[in-house]
Amino acid sequence: MEQIPHNPETGVYSTGGDWIHGLEVRGTERMLFVSGTMGLRPDFTAPPTLDEQLECVWNNLRAILASAGMTVDNIVRLTSYLRDADYAEANAQARIKALGDRRIPTTAIVVQTLEPDWLIELEIIAAA
Repeated sequence: MEQIPHNPETGVYSTGGDWIHGLEVRGTERMLFVSGTMGLRPDFTAPPTLDEQLECVWNNLRAILASAGMTVDNIVRLTSYLRDADYAEANAQARIKALGDRRIPTTAIVVQTLEPDWLIELEIIAAA
């Protein structure tokens, strides 16, 4: 599978370098669409802090990806649902930590979650 970033420097606003506008995926045989995944522990409880929930959500995503024989390197799109706009920076830093040098198209949206202690939900698309 080939991944080609499309991040024009003219004609559109800058991404700031921690995400890209588009990612072309060629030669994929499989795609995995992952439903919104929360930062919950396996017993369905939410850790009390945003940092702990961000750690949990990325661990949950890694487990889901592994079940499909994939890793975070296969993620080609990410949507973040944040309970509070103040969570944006911590969410971005967790994404950068999880993806390393890879940059993908991403969107963050502020929402009311189904439970007040659910602070973050991530939805991904992966390809292989």
